[in-house]
Amino acid sequence: MTTVLVVEDEIEIARVVRDYLRNAGFEVIVVGDGGSAVASVRSAKPDLLVLDLGLPGRDGLDVAREIRRWSDTPIVMLTARGDETDRIVGLEIGADDYVVKPFSPKELVARVRAVLRRTRTAARGDEVVRAGDVEIDTAKMSVSVGGTHVDLTPTEFQLLATLAREPGRVFTRSQLLDAVHGVAIESYERAIDAHVKNIRRKIEPEPGSPRYVVTVHGVGYRFADA
Repeated sequence: MTTVLVVEDEIEIARVVRDYLRNAGFEVIVVGDGGSAVASVRSAKPDLLVLDLGLPGRDGLDVAREIRRWSDTPIVMLTARGDETDRIVGLEIGADDYVVKPFSPKELVARVRAVLRRTRTAARGDEVVRAGDVEIDTAKMSVSVGGTHVDLTPTEFQLLATLAREPGRVFTRSQLLDAVHGVAIESYERAIDAHVKNIRRKIEPEPGSPRYVVTVHGVGYRFADA
């Protein structure tokens, strides 16, 4: 059974999230603070983490930052409506998606399923995409640049693979959201910018002057075709 770790200090919200996820067929572990979250990811090895950013003491951004040092477990953030900066920072740290409070539990379940679906779809593939010095092995969900392995989150991987499969094609942010989210609910187009920034930091020799993932101003992004 697929296991979801829910990190939420508000008891009522945690209960609702737990119940909806269980009714959707997931095994659910609930913890209420950042230290327990890190320990549970290490010990229970959940398939996905639902992480509230507004935790007492050690906040969710710090928890996500630490987990990303040694784990690519998918992360769906829970954020307050006004915390746009936190959403962007969380995505740049390596979170895969976010849900804004107050939220629909059904939307959260849809987000969780979408993240898991794209993770598993990528892992089931057998395609190797090569573009310049970049090699993307979809069967292993692995990326290397110039022969050096690069760690990407599932969302970053899917976004890079989408661009690299069609070098030179310009993708709008909306098209990229459709490619990596695959769920018909409102999404945040600036999330694509945050993920691209993170990809560039990981694969580009000079992230400030990108060689691979190129901005097409006023439109979106393309993968360099030469």
